[in-house]
Amino acid sequence: MMRKLPNLTENFLGRAIAALETDAFAGLFFQWLMRCYEIDNTTMLAYFQNRPPELLFSHAQEKRVHEKLEDDYLTGAYLLDPFHALHIERAPEGLYRMRDIAPDQFTRNEYFSAYYRRTTLIDEVAYVAYPSEGVSVHVCLGRDASSGRVFSSRDMERAEQIAPIACALAARHWSNLRSTGDFRDSAVTEALQKRMEQEHGVALTGRQAEIALLILKGHSSASIAMRLEISPQTVKVFRKQLYRKCEISSQAELFSLMMPMLSSLEF
Repeated sequence: MMRKLPNLTENFLGRAIAALETDAFAGLFFQWLMRCYEIDNTTMLAYFQNRPPELLFSHAQEKRVHEKLEDDYLTGAYLLDPFHALHIERAPEGLYRMRDIAPDQFTRNEYFSAYYRRTTLIDEVAYVAYPSEGVSVHVCLGRDASSGRVFSSRDMERAEQIAPIACALAARHWSNLRSTGDFRDSAVTEALQKRMEQEHGVALTGRQAEIALLILKGHSSASIAMRLEISPQTVKVFRKQLYRKCEISSQAELFSLMMPMLSSLEF
């Protein structure tokens, strides 16, 4: 007779499947993921077309990971997050690693300094699933100060192997989530234009607002030029015009000026 193995990964997967469409699912889902490879924390979010994200489940031993989640991230900082960009771009379902999708100057921008660095996250991946039209669920899994280690190549191989299962479970469990309308970066830039004129008397052009948002997300002039299909020199001209109109001289000042507005934009 075979001896029953303790903590068998498949047992936890079975429990998660049995708990689909119940309140116990998210916790059991995370327990299964933790036994597939080492994870320090999780943040499960749903992104919508017509409203801020919804926190579905979170867990972390390191309290700083989620310290500003509700006050900062869910109220507006999410608009600058590379994972939210996947939602806007309708990226294919699957596994994504923050370091692979982040803009080229992400670790040097103010969003990273003001919010992301404070979470102590060292490495982060996310399973992206689409449970219904206009909704994406991101099962974010991180390594933080509690372990101080990034995901290894073996971790990433295992994470990729189970991606179809993780995405299918997330899509099935949260299939009741609904969203309406259409959401693009243009909605943010248009709202920024309106608020800048209302609150500061600054009339930005659509292109200037668009470049402002890309700067805040962590894109360099070269990266912005590639995205907008214009020359880097043209980007620099628009950037100078933007700073002159806003009476600022740095990215830090741009962040301080616009971040409060991101938390109360109406789309």
